[in-house]
Amino acid sequence: MQIAIYSMVFLGSALMVFNIYGFISFTRKVKTVEAEHKSGRSFVLNIPIALLIMFLLGYLTVGIFGSPDLIVSGILFGGSIFVFIIYVMLEHILKRLSESKKLEARLLATEETSRAKTEFLSGISHEMRTPLNIILGLETMTLKDGSLNAETRERIEKIGSSAHYLLGLINNILDINSIDTGEFSVKNEEFAISDIVSQIDIIAKLHCEEKKLKYKSTVIGNADGVFFGDDMRFKQIIFSLLDNAVKYTDPAGTLEFIAECKDKENKTLLCFTVKDSGIGIDPEFLPKIFDSFSREDTSMTNSHGGLGLGLFATKKLVTTLGGTITAQSEKGVGSAFTVTLPVARVKDDAALYEKVSLEGRRILIAEDIAENAEIVADLLELEGAESEHAENGRIAVEMFRGNKPGYYDAILMDLRMPEMDGLTATREIRKTDREDAKTIPIIALTANAFESDVKESLNAGMNLHLAKPTDCDKLYLALKKVLYETESGKGALL
Repeated sequence: MQIAIYSMVFLGSALMVFNIYGFISFTRKVKTVEAEHKSGRSFVLNIPIALLIMFLLGYLTVGIFGSPDLIVSGILFGGSIFVFIIYVMLEHILKRLSESKKLEARLLATEETSRAKTEFLSGISHEMRTPLNIILGLETMTLKDGSLNAETRERIEKIGSSAHYLLGLINNILDINSIDTGEFSVKNEEFAISDIVSQIDIIAKLHCEEKKLKYKSTVIGNADGVFFGDDMRFKQIIFSLLDNAVKYTDPAGTLEFIAECKDKENKTLLCFTVKDSGIGIDPEFLPKIFDSFSREDTSMTNSHGGLGLGLFATKKLVTTLGGTITAQSEKGVGSAFTVTLPVARVKDDAALYEKVSLEGRRILIAEDIAENAEIVADLLELEGAESEHAENGRIAVEMFRGNKPGYYDAILMDLRMPEMDGLTATREIRKTDREDAKTIPIIALTANAFESDVKESLNAGMNLHLAKPTDCDKLYLALKKVLYETESGKGALL
C-alpha cells in the first residue's frame, strides 16, 4: 500500500514538472502573440507558473519529509491530472485562436489583393474607355455628315463597329471580375433588336470577308418595338460566339446569325443563335466546352488562337443575366450555339419621356478632358441643345451657384477630375441653398464602369450613371428621361 501511496505522490510530482514546462511554453506562445499586438498584460501568465512551482515543492516536501496516506496522495495526484487537463485545454484554445488569426490574415490578404485588382482594372477601364469615347463620338459626328460618299461611310461604320467590338472585349474582362467580386448588376435600358442586329452584321460581315466566309442573318418573331434589357452585354455575348465561330470555320465555310423573339407565358425571351460549318466538336468533349481554359485539341492553339476563355466567360455572363446557353455540334459538320435571355417590352407609358425635346436646353458639361467635352457638346448641338464646359468639379459648382436658378436644365458630370471630383461636386450642388439644387438632373458620364461606381454616383445624389463610351442615342434618352421625371413631378432623384 505504501508503494502505491508514494508512487502517486512522485508520479504527481513528475506530472507537475511536465505541467510547469507546458505552462512555460504556453506563456511564451501567448507572449509572442501579445507582442504582435503590443500588449503589456502577458506578465499575468507568470502567476500560474509560480503557483505550480509552489505546488511542486509541496508535493516533494510531503513525499520526502511527510507521511502521506491514501487520501492525501490521491488528492496530490488528482491535482496534477486536473492541472494537466487545464493545460491541454488551453493549448487547444491557443491553437484554434492561432488558426483563426492565420485565417483572418489570409482573408485580409485576399481582400487586399481583390481591392488592388479592382483598382487596377478600374484604372485600366478608365484609360481605355476615354479614347474609345472619342473614337465613337467622332464616328457618330462623322456619320451625321450627309455629304459622305458610300465608300467612306462604310469605312467609318466599320471603324465604329470595331470600336464597339473592342469595348465588348473590355467589358468581358471587367464582367468576369465584377461577377467574382459580387459587384455585377444587370442594367435595364431601352434598345431595339434591329439596332443589335445591324451592329452585329457590320462586325460579322467584316470578319467573314477577311476569312472568305459566307454570312447570313435572320430575324424571327415579333421583334419590332422597344425592349428593356442589358443590350451592351447581349452584344458582348453574340460577339464572343461569332468570334469563336469565325475562328474555327475554314475559308469558303458559312456562318449564320439568327435573332428570335418569343412571347409566351407573360414573358418575352430573346434567342440568339450562331451557326457555323466549322470543324465541329467531338460529342465526348461537348459537355466541357464551357469550362475555363478548355480545349478539345491543344494543338489547335497556334492555328486558331485563343486561350479557351471565351466560352467560359460567355457562359458565366449568360447565367448571371438569368439566361441559358446550349451547344449542338457534329465533328466535321459544324456547331450551333443558342443563347436565351429574358427581356421586357417597353410599356406605352414608359415611352412618354421620348417625346421630351432637347431643343433649347442648356446643359453643363463637367469634364477635364477637352476632347471629350467637345464631342459631347457637338452631340448635344445636333439635338438643338446648348452647353457650357467646366474643366473640373470645383468650377462646375461655381458655375451652378453663379447663375440664377433654372439656368441649367441638366448637368453631365465626370467622376475623375482634378481639384474636385464629380462625387464631391454633386454633393456640393445638392446642398446649395436654392430651389433647383435638389431638382436639377445630374447624370454621371464617366469611364468608371464598375457597379460600385454606379452606387457611389447614386449615393452622391446623381440621377443616372452612364459609362463611357456612351452612344448618342443613349445619351439623348438619358437626358430626356431625367428631364421628364423631374418636370412631371415624380421626384428629383430617380
